[in-house]
Amino acid sequence: MDLFEFDASQYCSVLCGVDEAGRGPLAGDVYAAAVILPKDIIIEGLNDSKKLSEKKREALYDEITKKALTYCVATASVAEIEKYNILNATFLAMQRAVSGLKITPELVLVDGNKNPKLNVHTKCVVKGDGKSASIAAASILAKVERDRYMKKVAEKYPEYQFEKHKGYGTKLHYEMLDKYGESDVHRHSYLKSYYARKNETPSPQKDTGKHGEDMVCEYLVNKGYEIVERNFSRLYGEIDIIAKNDNVIAFVEVKTRTKKSDYKAVLAVTKSKKDKLIKTAKLYLQDNKTTLQPRFDVAEVYLEDNGDINYIENAFVED
Repeated sequence: MDLFEFDASQYCSVLCGVDEAGRGPLAGDVYAAAVILPKDIIIEGLNDSKKLSEKKREALYDEITKKALTYCVATASVAEIEKYNILNATFLAMQRAVSGLKITPELVLVDGNKNPKLNVHTKCVVKGDGKSASIAAASILAKVERDRYMKKVAEKYPEYQFEKHKGYGTKLHYEMLDKYGESDVHRHSYLKSYYARKNETPSPQKDTGKHGEDMVCEYLVNKGYEIVERNFSRLYGEIDIIAKNDNVIAFVEVKTRTKKSDYKAVLAVTKSKKDKLIKTAKLYLQDNKTTLQPRFDVAEVYLEDNGDINYIENAFVED
């Protein structure tokens, strides 16, 4: 079933799609869009905004806004994110978007599994931006509008280079935070783990771990990977390295030892640790959706003899 067939299968006269953009970044407002498309419309190339290039999103944005019966893009501010938390602030932006429509929908399809408590009949659709044409259209409007907003923020705060990372927690963004500190558009609550790491007293063990991670990054780059993130931290835990190539996005756990022993470092990745890493990876993928195949790898690094790396792909696959 394609996206337009899915919408047609809902059997209602006025269908609305709702999606958000910007839940994951460390800075900036969160955006939401609501879109009502005409029945029997076909928009070629319509898909989840995160699977499209910026150029394609911009072209589809123009077509959607031209052909939609009505649409509205709304926001919740950084202050509201801090006051209400990101989930409730996202709901607020969605409520504003639906309220701003010129037509009252009979049914609203919302991307995800959380009901934003709209004043109309609502149906949650998990991964809806890849299933429903209306939700996909909303995802494009929200994404394009937020990216444009972040480019304007970049003009006001050029030192942070927001136009490059759009506020997400990339290596460049953290480097700019280290250099310039926090700005008025940063979400302070999102930076608690960053401040905690920054204020930690370095230990020999941490230095050893960082050295091992540096070696694995160099190893991956030499293998043709791009390092996307380092030390991605969320509620459940931390992923040492996130890297990608043309086919795979790899979540890499690094275990560093000063010398070799009979005890394999990979055995230190217990079932509990694996579960936490998987949950953390899912949070990353929620905010950074991709068509790449996710994979969990473990890198064993032994520092003696100038370093020896045993890199294990698909390390979480059961024998």
